[in-house]
Amino acid sequence: MDSDTYQTPLASRYATKEMAYLFSTAHRFSTWRKLWLNLAIAEKQLGLPISDEAIEQMKSNLFLTPEQFEIAAQEEKKRRHDVMAHVYTFGLVAPAAARIIHLGATSCYVTDNADLMFIRQALLYLLRSLSVVISRLSAFASQYRALPTLGFTHFQPAQLTTVGKRATLWIQELLWDLRNLKRARDDLGFRGVKGTTGTQASFLALFDGDHEKVESLDKLVTSLSGFPFAYPVTSQTYSRKIDVDVLAPLASLGATAHKIGTDLRLLANLKEVEEPFESTQIGSSAMAYKRNPMRSERICSLSRHLMVLHQNALMTSSVQWFERTLDDSANRRISLPEAFLTADIVLSTLQNVSEGLVVYPKVIERRISQELPFMATENIIMAIVKKGGDRQEAHEKIRVLSHEAGHQVKHLGLENDLIDRVRKDPYFNPIANQLGELLNPSSFIGRAPEQVDLFLKDWVEPALAEFKDVVEKSGKVELNV
Repeated sequence: MDSDTYQTPLASRYATKEMAYLFSTAHRFSTWRKLWLNLAIAEKQLGLPISDEAIEQMKSNLFLTPEQFEIAAQEEKKRRHDVMAHVYTFGLVAPAAARIIHLGATSCYVTDNADLMFIRQALLYLLRSLSVVISRLSAFASQYRALPTLGFTHFQPAQLTTVGKRATLWIQELLWDLRNLKRARDDLGFRGVKGTTGTQASFLALFDGDHEKVESLDKLVTSLSGFPFAYPVTSQTYSRKIDVDVLAPLASLGATAHKIGTDLRLLANLKEVEEPFESTQIGSSAMAYKRNPMRSERICSLSRHLMVLHQNALMTSSVQWFERTLDDSANRRISLPEAFLTADIVLSTLQNVSEGLVVYPKVIERRISQELPFMATENIIMAIVKKGGDRQEAHEKIRVLSHEAGHQVKHLGLENDLIDRVRKDPYFNPIANQLGELLNPSSFIGRAPEQVDLFLKDWVEPALAEFKDVVEKSGKVELNV
C-alpha cells in the first residue's frame, strides 16, 4: 500500500511537510493503532481481562513497516475492508493483543475519531500559518502606512487612501479567518466510544450492564486521545454537520485569499505593486517582457477550489440517512484532506507573496497626479471663497476648465493640465501661492496613517499574541515552483 494513497497530487508537490504527513496513510494507520491502544488501556483499567503484554506489544508497534503496509494491502484486497485488514495486520506484530484489538468497537471508532484528530491538528497548522501571513502583511502595512495612493471604487478613480491602509483591509479579513478557525478548533469534539449505531450496546454487554463503566470508558478514551470532550450522542459516525462547520471557515479563508490575490493582480496591471519575481523567472514563452502575477493567480485558482469543497460537506451532511450510509466515505477521503492541503498551499503561497511585495512609489505618484487635479477642485473652490470669491462663480470657472482638461486627457491622450489652466486664469490669482499645498496628496488621505497604527496596535497585536513564538521563529517561504 502506497503511503500517499490518501494524498492529492497537490500534497505531494506543494503542501508543507507537516500537513502532507498529517493526511498520509502512514500517519492515518498509525493513528488507528494509537486509538486501538487507547481503547485497550481504558478497557483494561475498567476491569476487562487484557494483559500487560498485550498493551506493551501494541505500544511497541504503533508505526507500520513497509512489509506491514504490503500485508494490509493484500488483506484488504481479499476482505474488501480496510479496518479489518489493519486489525489483522496489527495482530500479527502484537500477537498477545490480537484477540482484543478493536474489542467492542465499530470501524468508525478508528476512522471517525482519527479524522477528528487530523482535523484538530490541521486547524492548528492553519492557525500558525495564518498568523505568520498576518504578521508579514502587518509589517507591510506599517511600512507604507502614509504612502498616498489612488483609491478605487467600481475600479474607477476615487479619493486617495494609502498603500498601508489598503493592506489593513486584507488583514482585517484574515483576522476574522483566524477567529473562525480558532472557533472551529475549540468547538471540535471527539466521537468517542459509541458502538455500532451510537447506543454503546456492545460495550454495555462487555461490562455486564454496568452503565457507569461504559460512561467512564467513553470519557477515558476521549482523554487519552487528547480531547476535552466527546459528543454526547452520535450515530455510527459523528454527525457530518461537523465537517460542514469545519470546512466553512476554510472556504471563508479561500474567499479572503482570492480577494487579496485579485487586488494584487490588478495592482500588478497598474504597475503600482508587484508580487516577487525572480531574476531568472520567465513570464511568457512568447512575450519576453511579461511579468505575470503567477503566484497571485495560483492563490485565486486554489482558493476557488477551496471554496467549492465546502459544498461537498453540505451535500454529504444532508444525505446521511438515519444512523449512517456509506456513500460519504469515498467523498470525505478526498474532500477533507484536500480542503486542508489546499488551504495550506494557499497560505504558504500568500506568505511568500507578502514577504516579497514590491511597491513602485513613482508610478503611484504619477497616477495620483493624473487624477488629483479633479479631486482638488472642491478644495480650490473653498480656498477662493475664503478669499472673498463667489462659490457659484468659482464652481463655473472650475467646471469649464475641468472639461477642457478632460478633453486633453480623453481625446488627445495628453496629461491632465487642469492645474496649469487654473494657474493661468487670472480669476484664481488670489490663491496662486496656495495651489501647491492644496494639491499635496498627503492632505487627501484623511486619517489613513493613524487608522493603520491603531488597527495594528489594538487589533492585530492582541490577535497574534498567542502565536508570538510561531511568528518570531518562522522563516521565509520558498516555493517549489
